[in-house]
Amino acid sequence: MPKIELQTEIKANREVVFDLSRSIDLHVISTEQTNEKAIAGKTSGLIGMNESVTWRAKHFGIYQHLTSKITKFDRPRYFVDEMVKGAFKEFKHTHLFTELNDGTLMTDVFEYTSPFGILGKLADNLFLKKYMTELLTERNRIVKDFAESEKWKEILS
Repeated sequence: MPKIELQTEIKANREVVFDLSRSIDLHVISTEQTNEKAIAGKTSGLIGMNESVTWRAKHFGIYQHLTSKITKFDRPRYFVDEMVKGAFKEFKHTHLFTELNDGTLMTDVFEYTSPFGILGKLADNLFLKKYMTELLTERNRIVKDFAESEKWKEILS
């Protein structure tokens, strides 16, 4: 099972970073390159425990649907979303938020299993892990940008 771990230091209040990270609206902004839209379940605002969202996005030239559900939630320390239905065989995305002296350390741990057995493993090594890392890095860049500026108020008002 491939595992991607990213850490992002953000000069902002932990509660703000936590809430931005679970914002459906900010997620849409951070995934403009894949034309991601929330089409079912929680489609705007802040997602919480036992809530799910279905996304429609274009990856590798193909529109795909992915439904994930919040399975663990302890504001503002962590939450976990897991795939219920989608292109992966499975995935689990753990979001951790640790207070720093001047802000928050946001840690993403994204673990997934590709479909198609050995072909999926080959895809992981050739391009999928890099692709997913880039998507998560861009998402974190947007969270950081909004949290460290006044833009977070547009999302969390």
